[in-house]
Amino acid sequence: MSTLREIENPWQKPYRAFAFRCPGCGDNHVIDTSWQWNGDMDKPTFSPSLIVRGHIDGNDYTCHSFIKDGEIQFLADSTHLLSGKTVMLSEFVV
Repeated sequence: MSTLREIENPWQKPYRAFAFRCPGCGDNHVIDTSWQWNGDMDKPTFSPSLIVRGHIDGNDYTCHSFIKDGEIQFLADSTHLLSGKTVMLSEFVV
């Protein structure tokens, strides 16, 4: 298994994007090929940082991170318990 799942969009070709389960906010995040990517599905590196803002269970959240060598480094403006911490990406389970 890998930490990323490739996503296809039959209405928008060519389209290549990847999803991973975020251990910080618990949501799936999607990154497309407009980010720089090292090509590794198991220990990905994406650049620049990824910022996701959303709304879960009546609450707004921010999830801001760098993804390097299969680790996700959460930045201080993330509004979840992993803010300021670095953790390994886990396998993506469908």
